Amino acid sequence: MWDIVRGALRTRAAGLVAELGVADALADGPRPAAELALEVGAEADVLHRLLRALASDGVFAENDPGVFENTPASELLKRDGGWNDDAKFFGGIWYRAVGELEADGRPAFERVFGADFWSWLSEHPDEREAFDRAMEQGKERRVERLEPVEWRGDETVVDVGGGNGSLLTELLRRQPGLRGIVLDLPETVRDEAALGDRIEFVAGNFFERVPSGDVYVLGTVLHDWDDERAAAILRTIRAAAPDDARLLILDTVVPGGNEPGGAKWLDLLMLTLFAGKERSETQWRELLAAGGFEPVRFHDALIEAVPGPCR
Repeated sequence: MWDIVRGALRTRAAGLVAELGVADALADGPRPAAELALEVGAEADVLHRLLRALASDGVFAENDPGVFENTPASELLKRDGGWNDDAKFFGGIWYRAVGELEADGRPAFERVFGADFWSWLSEHPDEREAFDRAMEQGKERRVERLEPVEWRGDETVVDVGGGNGSLLTELLRRQPGLRGIVLDLPETVRDEAALGDRIEFVAGNFFERVPSGDVYVLGTVLHDWDDERAAAILRTIRAAAPDDARLLILDTVVPGGNEPGGAKWLDLLMLTLFAGKERSETQWRELLAAGGFEPVRFHDALIEAVPGPCR
C-alpha cells in the first residue's frame, strides 16, 4: 500500500529531474548534488533530497554522501535515453490533470487546462514537439509487435495518425519492399527529408479522410478516443480501404480478472486525458464491428483485422 500511495511523489520527482536534465549532467560520472544544482538551476538541498529519494528506488545512486551517479534506470532519463519526454509529461501536465481525476467520466485535462489535449498541444508547439518525440520513443518495441504479420512485400502501408513517421520509417527499414504514407495533422513536428523517398507525409484529419492503401496501421491511436469517436476513425478508414486491405491496430488488449497489466493503469491515463479507454477483447470486437471491420487475430498488443461488408 505504501508503494501505491507514494506513487505521485515518485512521478513528480522523476519529472522534475528530467526537466532539469540531471541525468545528462551526470553523463561523465559521479558529481556532488551541490555542484549539480548550480549547473541545472535547482536549490542544492532540494535536489539532494530528490535524488536521495529516487536513488532509494534505483533511479540514480548515492555511493558517497551527497555524491550521485547514474544507474541503468536513470540513464533512461537522458535526452536520448528513451523516457525523458515521457517523464516530463507524466510529472508535469499529466500529473496536474491526474490530480483532478473524478469518477464522472469527463476528461480531467479539459477541466484543468480549459481545452482538450489536442487543442492545447496545437497552441503549445514546444510541447507538441516533445509529445511527438515521446511517441517516437520505443518505436523498435512497437515495430516488433508487428512481427507476427505476414507481409506480401510490395504493399503501401498507411500509418494513420502516424506522428513524425518514426514507426513507419523503422518498419520500412526492416521491410525494404514496402512503401508508406504517414497521415497526421499539419502541425505535427517532423523532418520530411528523414522520411526518405519511400514515405510520403500527408497532412490531414483522420475523422475526415485517409489515403488509399493496402495496409492501415493505427499505432496507439484508438485508445485516445471514446467508442463513438474511435468507431468514426475506423469508418473513415473503411471508406478508403479496398476490400482486400488489412488493418493492424497497435493497442493493448486488457486482460480479464485480477491479472496484472499495465493497460489497466494506462486506461486511467486515457480517461484523464481524453475520456478514452483501453479495451478488452470483447470491447475490441464490438468496436471493430461498429467501424466496419472484422477481427482476424488478437495478440498481446496487436489486433489484425480485415474490412467487413460496407454498411
